[in-house]
Amino acid sequence: MKSLSKSKVWLLAVGQLGWAMLSGLISNWLVYFYQPDETAQAAGQTLFIPQGRVLLGVFTIIGAITALGRVFDAVTDPWIASLSDKCKSKLGRRIPFLKWAAAPLAVSTLMVFCAPVGHTSAVNVIWLLVFTMCYYLSITAYCTPFNALIPELGHDQAQRMNISTAISLTFIVGTALAYVAPVIWGLMEPSFGRVTAMRITFALLAVIAFICMEVPVFAIKEKDYVNSQPTEGTALSSLIKTFKNKEFCIFVGSDIFYWIGLTMFQTGLPFFVTSLLGLSESMSTVFFVAMTALSLVFYVPVNLLTRKFGKRNLVLTAFAIFAVCFGYTALMGPGLGISPVAQGFILVVAAAFPMAIFGILPQAMVADISESDAKKTGENREGMFYAARTFAFKLGQSVSMLLFTALATLGSGGTGYRIVAAVSCGLAFVGGVILVFYNEKKINSVIGGGK
Repeated sequence: MKSLSKSKVWLLAVGQLGWAMLSGLISNWLVYFYQPDETAQAAGQTLFIPQGRVLLGVFTIIGAITALGRVFDAVTDPWIASLSDKCKSKLGRRIPFLKWAAAPLAVSTLMVFCAPVGHTSAVNVIWLLVFTMCYYLSITAYCTPFNALIPELGHDQAQRMNISTAISLTFIVGTALAYVAPVIWGLMEPSFGRVTAMRITFALLAVIAFICMEVPVFAIKEKDYVNSQPTEGTALSSLIKTFKNKEFCIFVGSDIFYWIGLTMFQTGLPFFVTSLLGLSESMSTVFFVAMTALSLVFYVPVNLLTRKFGKRNLVLTAFAIFAVCFGYTALMGPGLGISPVAQGFILVVAAAFPMAIFGILPQAMVADISESDAKKTGENREGMFYAARTFAFKLGQSVSMLLFTALATLGSGGTGYRIVAAVSCGLAFVGGVILVFYNEKKINSVIGGGK
């Protein structure tokens, strides 16, 4: 079989750029759009759904819908993975899913923000629920087969690291482009008003994302590079076999805590900037883009350090640094005696290195685990390994949305947001402790690789 050239690696990575933009819009701006803080409301943000902890006196509507979406997403992951693993299309097992999922993903992302009634209404709640479910189904149909291509196109550890590095880069760039949204809608606000300007911005980014997601479909002929055979059996049986892999279970257990903490932190970032630091919402774009640019500087060092110290040890380091960063965020504000902008950039500098590590290594670790499992069992279940990982961490993310939207409403003067950052710190610490038990040497001995 052919080996993927560097140019093809980057054409594959463009697909990640596309879905990362859409994922970034949902992760960073969905709660901000439907549960705006006082700063956003003062700027003209409409309240489309009931606010506060109106469900059982504990949960918010936006928190419940996003949590339900994550659960739905997690449940559909194994189903999509099984369909992909068993696919017998002449285009391959993965590319057909990328081809047909791109448009529904782009459209549903935009529709999430297009609640039809211009004031607080139950109709908007139903609209939001329906299109949130459509979004999560679509992104699963694209991302699960996409991720399964990593171990299939990467024929050894070096190739898989190259692919993981490239798609990590485009993921960060795509997420950064989503963070640029306030700058774009800010330019249009005087002419269109806040809500319309935001929707136009999301529409423009969705079109760009759709084009990017279709690039791998036309650039890569899957069967030229992959010789895996379609699997048999049900989604449930394949999922059970996948979770029988001990090292994978340890990795996933650690990953869950990482994603709960990270999702809470990312969702809260615009609020940390406006409520804790007292800066304009556009500064969240400045900080995230700066963090992204700085993290790219660490990509080469991360690859070099991985060869010397191994993937597990670097990820453990990243957990420790993130825990410190999240704890620091809980303290940000006038009490530190430093200018708000300086406080923001301290966080940027500190978080850039672990951001690079988590951007590259977890995907490569799953690829290593799936290859070692295939060599031991004779079954090519790459799609299910990535689906099982996302199944677990998306369940965790559903918890994170319930936690964030509930904790953020506690107290006043930003107290809730400080609690969110402190909880994220604790979750990062627990994730690191679990990963200590991951046996990377065992995996490498099976696949015949080094660190």
